[in-house]
Amino acid sequence: MANITFFEAQKWAFSFIKQFDNKHQADVMLLLQGQMNWTKVQLLTNYQTQMTVKDWEHFKRNVEKYCQDWPVQYLLGYADFFGLRLKVTQATLIPRPETQDLVEWILETEEAKPQKVLDLGTGSGAIGLALKTQRPQWQITLSDLMPEALTIAKENALTFGLTCQYVVSDVLDAFDNQAKYDILISNPPYIADDEVKYMDASVLKYEPHSALFAKNQGLAIYQKIAKQAPMHLTKHGRIYLEIGFKQARAVSDIFTRLYPKAKIEVKQDLSGHDRMVKVSF
Repeated sequence: MANITFFEAQKWAFSFIKQFDNKHQADVMLLLQGQMNWTKVQLLTNYQTQMTVKDWEHFKRNVEKYCQDWPVQYLLGYADFFGLRLKVTQATLIPRPETQDLVEWILETEEAKPQKVLDLGTGSGAIGLALKTQRPQWQITLSDLMPEALTIAKENALTFGLTCQYVVSDVLDAFDNQAKYDILISNPPYIADDEVKYMDASVLKYEPHSALFAKNQGLAIYQKIAKQAPMHLTKHGRIYLEIGFKQARAVSDIFTRLYPKAKIEVKQDLSGHDRMVKVSF
C-alpha cells in the first residue's frame, strides 16, 4: 500500500484485528500515537498526512505482533505510571494501574520528613521512583533479584534525574545486617501456579514469570519478607505490600503469627478489592 495516510493505516489496523479475540481499537490507537510520540489530538489532526514507508512498515509489524499477544507497552518500550513514562522491557513487569493506589496510600500515610525507604522487587523502579519524585528528601533504595531489571530501573532514574541506591538481592539475602529502613515496600510475585488458567495470554507469553509466580499458593515471598524484614527495619518501621485480591487474610496471618504485637491494616483499591497490606511494628 503506497502513499498511505495515518487514517488509512488506522482503518487497516482496525480491520486486521477483527480476526483475533480480545484485541481492541484503543490499543491500536495507542500503538500509533506512541510510535509517533503524539497525543490523541495530534493523531486526529494528522489523519490525512501521509506516512513514511518506514513508519508504515513499523506500524504494521507492531499491529501484527500485538495480535500475537505482545503487550502494547513492550512494543512501545514504555509504560506510564504515576505521571512517569518508564522504560520497560521483557526483563521487567509492566507496572499496573492498581499499584498506583499503593503509592497513593504511602504518600497519604507517611510523613514528608526524610526517611529511608526500600523498594523490594522494584522491576522498572515504578514504586520507588514515583515516591522519589513526590518525596525528594526520602532516601530510596531499589532492589531486585534480576540484574537486568535493576539496569532498567537505573536507566529510568537517570531519565528523571533521580538519585537512588541499588542492590541486587533475593528479597533481603544480600543486605548487610546494618542496613536499616524506615519503610519497606514490595509488590512481589504473588500468583499461585494453579491460577495460570485465569491469566491473559500476553502476560504468560511475554512478561517475566519470576516477577509473577510464587510457591506456597503465591505466599512464598510474603513469608520470606516476614522472616527477614524486621531485622532491617528501624524501631517503628513499616512494611507496605501489594497483594492478590484474595490474599488479605493469608498475608495478614503470616505477619500476625510471627509478630502478634504488630498492627496489620488492609486497604482496598479503587475497584473495592483488598489489594494492600500495611504492617507497623
